[in-house]
Amino acid sequence: MKKFFAKPWRLYLLVAVLLISATALVELLMGRIPICQCGYIALWYGNAYGSGNSQHLIDWYSFSHIAHGVVFYFLLWLVARRLPVRMRIVLAILIECVWEMAENSPFIIERYRAITSALDYTGDSVINSVSDILMMSFGFYLASKLRVWHTLLLVIFLELFTLYEIRDNLTLNVVMLLHPVPAIKTWQLNADIVPPALRNFNKH
Repeated sequence: MKKFFAKPWRLYLLVAVLLISATALVELLMGRIPICQCGYIALWYGNAYGSGNSQHLIDWYSFSHIAHGVVFYFLLWLVARRLPVRMRIVLAILIECVWEMAENSPFIIERYRAITSALDYTGDSVINSVSDILMMSFGFYLASKLRVWHTLLLVIFLELFTLYEIRDNLTLNVVMLLHPVPAIKTWQLNADIVPPALRNFNKH
């Protein structure tokens, strides 16, 4: 055991794995499904309004979790820059784990359904939550390695790319959760990719 912990990064890795495992266990206890009800796991699921969204490994919202990692890197650099990067990424993972559990609580799920374009959102599968945490970790890692302006360009690209493709991104997610703007919701639901049933439901 002492030999295993001789290299500090192994301890941080172990803590990270335990945090992610604990999050998965808590979500299972909360009643979240482990994988998509369809019975299989897809590497990529590209229908932002399909029943498999937030149920597989990677989807359009995975890009927003990469942006999470970038944001967490710079926030922790501002408030805890003296801590080793390995410790800061563990803290970022802890924050993301807390968010994933909160996001899949009945309160947040109902808020998403009530005030955003995610009218039929039912929460993430456990495997999707774990993937989201790993995506955040990837974003944090990129921010720790890239030049600042490269990182900013990456986030801007991801935000504009997802805005163009699905009319949603991290920025709009935060805006709609904290201060809903009906005009944004209407604009999002008028996209061609939105099923007519959802558009009609929003009108009632």
